[in-house]
Amino acid sequence: MKEFDVIVIGGGAAGLMCAITAGRRGRRVLVLEGSNKIGKKILMSGGGRCNFTNKHSAPANFLSANPPFCISALSRYTPWDFIAMVESHQIRYHEKALGQLFCDDSSKQILGMLTTECDAAGVQIQTHAEISEVSFDDRFKVALGIGRVTAPSLVVATGGLSIPKMGASDFGYRIARQFGHTILETRAGLVPFTFTGEIHERLQRLSGVSVRSIVEANGVAFAEDLLFTHRGLSGPAILQVSSYWQPGDNIMVNLLPEQDAVSTLLSAKAQQGDARLRTVVADLLPRALALELQSLFWPQLAEKAVRDIRDRDLVAIAQNLQSWQLKPAATEGYRTAEVTLGGVNTKELSSQTMASLLQAGLYFVGEVIDVTGHLGGHNFQWAWASGHAAGQVV
Repeated sequence: MKEFDVIVIGGGAAGLMCAITAGRRGRRVLVLEGSNKIGKKILMSGGGRCNFTNKHSAPANFLSANPPFCISALSRYTPWDFIAMVESHQIRYHEKALGQLFCDDSSKQILGMLTTECDAAGVQIQTHAEISEVSFDDRFKVALGIGRVTAPSLVVATGGLSIPKMGASDFGYRIARQFGHTILETRAGLVPFTFTGEIHERLQRLSGVSVRSIVEANGVAFAEDLLFTHRGLSGPAILQVSSYWQPGDNIMVNLLPEQDAVSTLLSAKAQQGDARLRTVVADLLPRALALELQSLFWPQLAEKAVRDIRDRDLVAIAQNLQSWQLKPAATEGYRTAEVTLGGVNTKELSSQTMASLLQAGLYFVGEVIDVTGHLGGHNFQWAWASGHAAGQVV
């Protein structure tokens, strides 16, 4: 039976950061990764360039049933701490909109950096780790195909249920329950919407069209791009709002977020009187979308010149363009979700150390916890911050 000081289950962002931090303190650390390679989500993120953090990451960018929980870890390991590591490895990066930071070249550089840091800290990593049992008497014992490993500290960094083809599973939740923890309801987050019936056919015809928008669900709104797909709606604005949507809810879409649609249409009536309304709208939005909106919002007025449309009808159409109510049938689910909402109840964990309040020596970090970030690098920042918090004390 091999003995370690710390066993980390899960070789993703949070697990690797925890291992590095603990290893730097002289701890003997073993990382167990069930798949064939560590850091798969790191490699695929950001279109292969890894949106590794967000300069503006703050507690307000996270969802949790216990919102204050994330404050301590995020304040003690900031985006600038991770940026310093990136810069020390001479990885070139750039900022996109809203503080999102990406590698100039490849996400492989971030994983390479973490691997190098693990090596420097003496961390052992085992892939293809098939865990058959986790138990505790005076120490944690983890049964593997090759035998048992043991340590006084066990860190669960197994992630959530998102993207099962990459090896996602409920294993972390099962360990949590084994030691008395409760799991808050999980569901797919940062995920596209699907639709059925006539509206599905309408959206399908617009597949590939992208527009700037404001999308709102349950009083929370995001101003980003919206993308029509063959299944429904996607794009950053939709992914963001999906984390706040519940089945049966409507979403509201403002297709003209940067102008007053009422004054725009009334002005067009005065200045482009001979034009059809679809022509006016097609100057503001992609033509294919303008035609679909015409058949939806003003089919009886389609062949009228704008000057012949009553003001009150233009006002109603303008309001529809800026508050289009849609009811998704569902989301695409875990298959394409970037994150998992819910997870290990944070009221049963220390916000300072990520330690279980129910079982000595047990820690949870990253996505397995009920802390979920907005799109744009925030979930990686939670992985770094929570992993670092646990790594300082295990």
